[in-house]
Amino acid sequence: MKNDIHPESRAVVFHDLASDHYIIARSTVETDETVDIDGTTYPIVHIEVSSASHPFYTGKRTVVDSTGRVDRFKRLAKRAEDAAKRASAKKASDTKDSSDTVEKKTLSDLAEIAQ
Repeated sequence: MKNDIHPESRAVVFHDLASDHYIIARSTVETDETVDIDGTTYPIVHIEVSSASHPFYTGKRTVVDSTGRVDRFKRLAKRAEDAAKRASAKKASDTKDSSDTVEKKTLSDLAEIAQ
């Protein structure tokens, strides 16, 4: 390995915001924040999900969504479904109206031919 080209590896605290769990691991991540744990000062990195809060590791079937993306998707999907139903109903009513008009024209044409 070449000298002086690799970043410094040091102990860093990762704080899981979802479960308020702290993990101390070696990392090269850069951060300006620090925290004191057991009398030792460590750099700290805040993360949204770790093995302490992820449903795969915890066995819980909960959705961890801090930004509301799942709710937004469900709302947009419902709106699209409602719009499709309205369009289908409008098309059905337009088809019915146009078939009535065609029948009337046909009957009036037949009446004119008969005279």
